[in-house]
Amino acid sequence: MLIKTTPAQYSARRNFLGRSTGIALSGAAVALLAGNSRLAVAATGSPSGDVNILNVALGLEHEAIAAYQVGAESGLLQKPVLDTAVLFQSHHKQHRDALVATIEKLGGKPVIAKSNADYAAGLGAGGLKSQADILTLAARLELGAANAYIGVIPAFSEKDLAKVAARLAADETMHWSLLANALGKPVPMAALSFGA
Repeated sequence: MLIKTTPAQYSARRNFLGRSTGIALSGAAVALLAGNSRLAVAATGSPSGDVNILNVALGLEHEAIAAYQVGAESGLLQKPVLDTAVLFQSHHKQHRDALVATIEKLGGKPVIAKSNADYAAGLGAGGLKSQADILTLAARLELGAANAYIGVIPAFSEKDLAKVAARLAADETMHWSLLANALGKPVPMAALSFGA
């Protein structure tokens, strides 16, 4: 069983990483995102284009943070699941902080988060009636992010840059795996299930 997202679920993340447009983050931007200033100095690329792409990624991190907040405040999550959701939200906050720092180092202005109510409306949170509904939404968002980061890895000729994307993909895959397990979904039977 290949783990895939629907085209609508994957579109924003795929476009952020440039698979449909041929535009990807420069090596400098990814190096800064990873906190590797030495590699950033050696890399080339378009800072203004990078800022635009990174701001899309930042917007998606804002969305993930809000989604976990909506879930946490819903009263529908049992204590152990709530603790895990808060942990995953903290990971997304760390991703957000790294993106903000990178955008600012590139001379850009980070996109501001919308209100949680705006994100909730966009995610259809009004239809969330159970813990399973919240976990399903979170798993869908995490799967889209995992597949997007996996999709960008081959674009980097620099091993350190590919490693950054792989580490981000690993975070998202870990999140999806634990959420899927909490939903009682079976472990994928086929190898090479992600990123297809």
